Order: sequence, then structure tokens, then C-alpha cells
Amino acid sequence: MSQTKFLFIVLSFGLLSFEVYAQDKLPLSDLLAQLETKFDIKFSYSVNDVKQVRVGQPHDSATLVQIINQLNANTNLNFEFLDERYIAVSVNNKNISICGIVYAENLNTPLFGATIAVTNSSNGTVTDVNGKFELKDLSANALVSISYLGFTSQTISAYNLRISNNGCTTIILQEHSQVLNQVFISKFLTTGLQKLIDGSTILNTEKFGILPGLTDPDVLQSIQALPGVESVNESIANINVRGGTNDQNLILWDGIKMYHAGHFFGLISAYNPHLTNSVVVTKNGTSSEYSDGVSSTINMSTKNEIGSELSGGFGANLIHADAFLEIPVIDRLGLHLSGRRSFTDFINSPTYNNYYDRSFQDSKLSTTKNPIDNTGDASEFYFYDYTAKLLYDLNDSHKFRANYIGISNQLEFKEPDQNDTEDNVSKTSILKQENIGFGAHWDAIWNTDFSSSISAFYSRYNVDAIDYNIDRKQQLTQANEVLETGVKIKTNYKFSNHLNFLNGYQFSEIGVLNGTTVNAPSYVTIKKDVLLNHALFSEVEYNNKTTYLRVGVRSNYFQKFARFIIEPRLNFKQKLNSHLALKLQGEFKNQSVNQSIDFEYNFLGIEKRRWVLADDITAPISESKQGSFGLEFHNNNWLIDVEGFYKHVDGITTSNQGFYNNYQFINAKGSHTSKGVELLLNKTERTYSAWLSYTFSTNNYYFQEFNPSKFPHNVDVRHSISMAINVNVLKNLEISIGGIWRSGSPYTKPLKDKETVKDGNTYSVNYDSPNRENLDDFMRFDASLHFQTQIAEKVRAIIRAGVINITNKTNVTNRYFKVNADNLDTTVQVDHNSLGLTPNLSLRINF
Repeated sequence: MSQTKFLFIVLSFGLLSFEVYAQDKLPLSDLLAQLETKFDIKFSYSVNDVKQVRVGQPHDSATLVQIINQLNANTNLNFEFLDERYIAVSVNNKNISICGIVYAENLNTPLFGATIAVTNSSNGTVTDVNGKFELKDLSANALVSISYLGFTSQTISAYNLRISNNGCTTIILQEHSQVLNQVFISKFLTTGLQKLIDGSTILNTEKFGILPGLTDPDVLQSIQALPGVESVNESIANINVRGGTNDQNLILWDGIKMYHAGHFFGLISAYNPHLTNSVVVTKNGTSSEYSDGVSSTINMSTKNEIGSELSGGFGANLIHADAFLEIPVIDRLGLHLSGRRSFTDFINSPTYNNYYDRSFQDSKLSTTKNPIDNTGDASEFYFYDYTAKLLYDLNDSHKFRANYIGISNQLEFKEPDQNDTEDNVSKTSILKQENIGFGAHWDAIWNTDFSSSISAFYSRYNVDAIDYNIDRKQQLTQANEVLETGVKIKTNYKFSNHLNFLNGYQFSEIGVLNGTTVNAPSYVTIKKDVLLNHALFSEVEYNNKTTYLRVGVRSNYFQKFARFIIEPRLNFKQKLNSHLALKLQGEFKNQSVNQSIDFEYNFLGIEKRRWVLADDITAPISESKQGSFGLEFHNNNWLIDVEGFYKHVDGITTSNQGFYNNYQFINAKGSHTSKGVELLLNKTERTYSAWLSYTFSTNNYYFQEFNPSKFPHNVDVRHSISMAINVNVLKNLEISIGGIWRSGSPYTKPLKDKETVKDGNTYSVNYDSPNRENLDDFMRFDASLHFQTQIAEKVRAIIRAGVINITNKTNVTNRYFKVNADNLDTTVQVDHNSLGLTPNLSLRINF
């Protein structure tokens, strides 16, 4: 190249700010043809790279170098001089910085907490209080997804969001026409937790951050971060919501009612979080669409969209391994698969050893004359779960979905027969716990105002045990099975953008079987009950940005008892100003299936609960009445939430409370009342979130036949505090530290100086007044670390480490007494302890 031409190009670079384009747009391919003729040059390019690109018409006075420089600056293509005449055009590989400001349509208000995600990448952020976001080092070809619950998502090319002299790009999100119950707080406690305007909490598992102690986004462990939700014995199989028992929680998985919640007999959630897209927890003011669950509703939903590309992931921690796939089979047809299995039957990690000791304490595995430890070949325990979902879009308005889920815990252990040592005979005891479910639903949008849904499900839960008593040469076989089928039809009519009318009908059939067989002496008992329920429900939902009101009623008819139960529902929230809101909620609910607790005929001492169907005589239908009133203050990323509640549950029995007192074997009906105040303080910023929650409550039983008739509930925890902080230390590194403190739960002591009582030849514990004493306070500190990195264009690795109970504090979660075999006039204290210091580590690969 001559010096004159070189000087000409250098000078041209200094004139980049000079406008060389007119306003009219034309296809780039047409402009390239014009330039080839005008300047006698040749462009080398792929037609696919340029066919969608439109550019402005350059001014006649613009030089070739000026035009090429402007094309480089204003398109996502590279224009490179190969020599004086030939120019190569290729896809741009250099990175750019982007920014934008997200607004709500028609409101002219920025959306704080909107999710900004780079497609097929771990890169992303959320908008600040001004609705603004920035990302650096993105490919110009990257696609950026902007989403906010209650609004229609947008996907925009990174190139169109690049930072320019005009500032950041404005993005307007339109309200989703089918959603009235919108997000009130978009980042609540941690990333992926959001609070809906009706007071319920939604957990978005795909975007969920970390919580102290967890190495995976465990669905049912995570909801215990919410005020009023805890487990007094550290088990997700015993989640207590506002003083209720675990069986009082309605658990739905894609509309399928589930009767089993946890692996490892309550320490790990049985629901794979990687295809479970959201979890909505409602403590009060439930929609009339739902019945059962007099304490709460936990509604889990899996991913419901058909992707355009194959995606998935796999991972493992020190307990189990899992994998999931999202498969686009053909256009409008997709398949989602997931599976998880423990390797506890052939690898014993420190985490497994702690879980084993926690789960099987005071069971046959630990109390037999020859205790079985978890390191030998005598016992074998493992669990697994799997799901499948078929997604078919007939068109944009009619969608069909079918789901299947299977959950299983399997335990076998061998006990040597000491009376037959010559033949080295051993007996094998077995415990199997399973829940399978199938569901299908068809959603239809008939016009902009009217939509409908038809769904059906089948759920089967069963626990089976074979228990050998070596000393008695006796075999005990037990079974508990629940079969439920249900059909629901509902319609939505939208009067306006602010008013929605829901109506529907639901039918369910529940069958429960309990069976016991003993070989010596021969004894067989099998009891099977069936109950049919018809329900009509209706509600009106109104939301005009400052006022939210949902009023509904549900009418239940139990065919077997010829009985109607009417349940009104109310959910009201009023914004007093831009920062302060008042809320009022109330509901009546019923429940026809409860768990009884049998300490004598239990499943190897590990599972003591079995489902029992109401007969309206000895086992009545449980009915609850609940009301709550509170205030929410939200300003400058601060949330202060205060709520008082009152809940009365009638129709409980002694058999489903698990008493360790003199009323343990007396069948009586009663009620319990819990009331209290919940306080939450939460501060969120882009790089951290901190919260503190406190609950004060009283929870008492009332059994008219007993003396005293009123005494503390088994889960009467007067004071409970949880606190935590999540910090983004680096771009890809997050840590979470937190702790739990709560007052000890009640227990009953034997009567002083007369600890046992004799009835014939049988001695039993002579208890004092029920639940007069309290265990020591429970306290635990946990921590987690989360690191993720991009290892390929569409592949990222996630490493998480967590420690439960960092201080290794011994916490007693339950205490009872039994007769001392060496001195029948005295008793022995039995304590159930929580997990000790328990580390865990996980590695995931997502693509």
C-alpha cells in the first residue's frame, strides 16, 4: 500500500464521529453491491450472515474507509481489508457491553428485580431499583432474555442492547394478560424467592440462590427459611406450618396429590429440583380451587415450555447422583426426564454416616441386641426417584401435558439368629416406602377473555415392612396403602385487566388400606376404607395495583356421610402508599385423610406413621378456621413484614398426635389452637441479601375427656429466630451463612417417686401432667459456598459446598421414657438428637 493511501486511511479513522449515513434503511446485501460498483471492489461473505441485516444509505460524499468503519461499528459483522480491492465480511466475534432500563407497560415505573439472563450461559443479573442493568464482555450475537413474573418475557439480541452515545436501551415489558396475582416483592430472602401479592411465596428453583448448609436447591428444605415454617425435629417429613403437623400440609406436584415428601426418611426432599420450576407456599387465604391441607398448601410445578434445543445436566454430591434432560422431540412436542439415585448401598461417605445415625436412631437397626452399623454388609439402604413429562402444543391456545413421578426408599437388614449359630442362620427385615403419581391436563384459551383447564391424576402411596423378631420366632408383616384419583374442571373468565372470575368442579376418590399379619400366633387384620368427595368452587379476583381482593367459596359434599362442608376464603391487600400495605386473610378448610402414629406396631421403629381415612366417628374430618392480619413495608430494598395469626383446628385425635404420656393409648377427639406473631426483616442489594425472622406463638391442645383438658401442643415452640446473609464475593462466587435458634419443644416426664405403674404383669411409664417440661433450646449454625464457571460455550460447571451444624452442637429434638428392663420400678430416658457437624459437596454440569 502506498504512503498516500496509508495516510488517507489514518486520517479517515479520526473522522469516525462524522455521520456518513442517511436515515433510509436498505438490505446490507444491496449496499454491498452498490459499493462494489462505485469503488471497484469485491466483498467476500456468506449470504446467511448478511441477509437479515439492514443499514442506512451512506451519503454520496462518504469515503470507502468511512463507510467500512461505520459498518464495523453498527453491525455485528467484521469488515476486513484483505488488500486494496478485496474486503472479507464475517460474523463478529468481539465482545461488547450492554445496558438497559426495564419499565412496566402503561405504568412508566421501573421494574426492580427483573431477571436478565444470557441464553445458554450462566451470565446474568437483575435490575436495580431504577430498573437498570449492565453486562460486559458479551458476544454481539448473544441473546438476552428479560423476564419478570406477571409480565411477558422478551428475548433481545445483545447487539441491539449495546451501550451507545444515546445511553441505555429502554425495554417495555407488557403485563401477562392471564395473570392477576402479580409479584409484590421480586427478590425475597435470596435470588429466586419472590413474594406474590396474595401473600404466598414462590420459589423459582432455576434461579434459586443458596441457603446456609444446602448444596442443592432442596425444595422442601428451602421453604423452611420462611417465617412460620419450620421442622421441630429437623425433618422435611415433619414440616410444621404455624404450629400444624406435617400431615396437615397439602403437597401437590404438577397437580398430583403426594403422600410422601422425603428420602432418607425425611432428611432429603424427594422432588428433583432441576425440573421443578416453581414452588408456591400458601399459609393462609388459599384459593378456593384447593382443599385439604388445613395448615398450608405446597404447590410444585415443573417446567412447562418446549425448548428449541436439547438441554440438561447431571451432578452428584456425597449422597446421590442425578441427571435431567429437556428434549425437543419435534416441533410442538417435547419430553422432560429426570432421575436420581443414592449410592448409599455401596459407598459410605461422612455425610451418609451422619444421616444414617440421625435417621435410624432408636429404631430396630440400633436397638437390637446386636446393633447393626452402617459400615458392614448386614444392612442395605438406598433411594431413588424419577420423573417424566410429555409436552404437546396443539397450537398456541391449546396445550396438553402428561406427567409421571416415582419415589422410593428401600431398606434391608439381616439379623443373625443367635439360637441357630451352627447353621449361621440370619433373618432379613425389609422396609419399602413408595409414592407414584400420574397426571394429565389440557389447558385451552378460547379467546382473550375466556380460558379453561381439565386435569386428572392418580396417586398411590404404600409402605410395606417385614419384621422378624428373633427371640419370639415371629414374623410381622405390615402395609399401609393410599390410592387417590381426582378430576378437576375449571374456567376463568376475565371481565377486564383487573377482574377475573374462576369457577370449577372437582371429584376425588380416596381409598386407604391398613393391614397387619402375624405368623405366631396367627393373626390377620385388614381394613380398607373408601371416601368419595364432590366439590364446587368459585372465586372473584380483583387487582388494580393498589387494591388486591380475592373472595371465594368452596362447597364439599362427602357422599359416604351425606355431609356438606362450606368453606369461605378471603385474601385482601391494600396499598396505603407506595411503601406500606395492609393485608387481611382468612379461610375455612377441611381434611379427610390424616396420619396416625403407632409406637407399638410401627415399621421397624423407623416409620411410625400411617395414613388413616376419616370415618366421621372415631376419626372425624379435620376442619380449620384461620385468620391473619398484617402490615408490609417496602422501601429502599428493605422489607419489614409483621403478621399476626390465629388458627383453630377441630377434629384431631390422640392417635395422630404421637403422644408420649398417659393418653398415648386412649382414643379421644379434640382440637388445637395456635396464635402468634411473625416478624421478618429483609435487606436486599445486588451483591447481598440479609434477613432475620422471629416468630412468637402459643399452641395448645384441648381434649374435653382429659384432666387437664388443656395442655401445650407437641410442637408448641414459643420463640423461633432464623437469620442469614448471602454475599456475592466475586462474580461467580457466593457464600451464605446463617443460624437457627428456637425454644425447646415440650415433653412429659414420669411422675416423681412413682415412675412406673403395674397392670397385671405389665409395667408402663407413669407420666406426669402432659407436656409440662421443655427441651433445651435448639441452636444451629450453617454455611454454604457456591461457585460456577463457564467451561464451554453452552456448558457450565457448578460447585457447591455446605456444612450443617458448624459448631457440632448436640440438639435434642424429642424425648420420651421407657421402662427400665433392669429395674422395672424406674424408667430410662430416650433422646432423639439432631444432625451433628455434617459436610457435603456437590458438582454439577449443566448444558
